[in-house]
Amino acid sequence: MSSPSMPRAATAPQALAPAGTNTIVDVPGLRVGQVHDARVWSGVTVLVPDAPAVAAVDQRGGGPGTRETDLLDPVNTVERIHALVLSGGSAFGLEAAAGVTAWLAERRIGFPVGDAVVPIVPSAILFDLLNGGDKAWGDDPPYRALGRAAVEAAAATDDGRTVRLGNAGAGYGATSGGLKGGVGSASLIVPGTTADDAPFTVGALAAVNSMGSATMGETPAFWAWPWAVGDELGPRARPAEDWPAPGPTDFAFDLPARSNTTLAVVATDLALTKAQAGRVAIMAQDGLARALRPVHSPLDGDTVFAVATEHVALGADPLRTLARCGMAAADCLARAVARGVYEASTLGNWPGYRDRYGLR
Repeated sequence: MSSPSMPRAATAPQALAPAGTNTIVDVPGLRVGQVHDARVWSGVTVLVPDAPAVAAVDQRGGGPGTRETDLLDPVNTVERIHALVLSGGSAFGLEAAAGVTAWLAERRIGFPVGDAVVPIVPSAILFDLLNGGDKAWGDDPPYRALGRAAVEAAAATDDGRTVRLGNAGAGYGATSGGLKGGVGSASLIVPGTTADDAPFTVGALAAVNSMGSATMGETPAFWAWPWAVGDELGPRARPAEDWPAPGPTDFAFDLPARSNTTLAVVATDLALTKAQAGRVAIMAQDGLARALRPVHSPLDGDTVFAVATEHVALGADPLRTLARCGMAAADCLARAVARGVYEASTLGNWPGYRDRYGLR
């Protein structure tokens, strides 16, 4: 007979499966719109909730570019957002949020202030100004128009429930280490914490433009391979059995030009407060660390937003549910980053993963 002080027998971890599309729109209540400019080699990704959604942010890169992220601090008043914008273009790309804000305001979607309506549209940008596209836009950068086109795409009945991967949206001109970067996404269905709790969904979306590499040196193996589900990272994602552990190593690639950044959104249908969403964003940053090396460098503006659409109650054990949500968010984000690189196609001098390793 065991005593109360004895540890419980270990149980095998329960394998989790993606939801229907294996993208962030598997979280009920979310839409994604993406557009790009093929001449400029840049683009915009917009996430739009069907109803205002609780949101938070965790920013750890040394070179961030953001707009309206201070209001996501739990001590500040506004609880919910009306859209999130991820954009290429460095500081020029911050104008994408202006296009989204104007589109929402025209439809009276926003935070009510007397007779006025103010859309809450936090955003973050990545640096793709030196990727080879034509950036000679003079006094009319394309990003405000791209932002408006992206939110219109999110609102479209079919397009908003589909997430294009690789060379799409904010990831169109992105790079990752010595490879082409891109947009990646993933999802998981998590069973309820107790028998009486409903299952919940977690998803991640990443625009991967990292200084660090998603692969182990010059091999096709992904750092994130232990978290891959099925063949989402292709047949060469796992290191060969006789391949030695990498151990401490230096850069296996030339450092890209000065500024980069991986932007990400993790989402769940749980009913979280802004502070709880902030904890999920913090935990999800571990997904970047699992998928990229190095990460959070002085040359990156790595930023993770967390969004909760509030369809599922936290249940009888809210702290455990919150911890499980954060863990699943980190796993989804690691997979989303690797998928963004795996799905990207060669653009100019930047080789796509599948071209580099003969998987076309």
